[in-house]
Amino acid sequence: MALRMTDRDVNGVDVLDIDGRIVLGDESNSFREKVKSLLAAGKRKIVLNLANVSYIDSAGLGTLVATFHSARSQGATLKLANLGTKFKELLQVTKLMTVFDTYDSEAAAIQSFGK
Repeated sequence: MALRMTDRDVNGVDVLDIDGRIVLGDESNSFREKVKSLLAAGKRKIVLNLANVSYIDSAGLGTLVATFHSARSQGATLKLANLGTKFKELLQVTKLMTVFDTYDSEAAAIQSFGK
């Protein structure tokens, strides 16, 4: 199943809706390229809506970490919203929960940027 991504602006925050699996190969590459294009377009507040991510493997997790650091190095902030139970468990087991800003809802993630 191909990874589908759509981005939209909500009160000055770019929300990237991700649908599918973030796994080694085309999916990880297209995800990385999409975030890179948002950063290149000058987007500095990005929320990844992960509600429809059905699976993420170690390569996908590595890509997520790499894009997070890439965004930070360019002065942007990347936040994660709507993590499923398995996704949360994976971040806790890998100790990445302390690296990412995670929120239970897209609204909470957007609000966290303040005004």
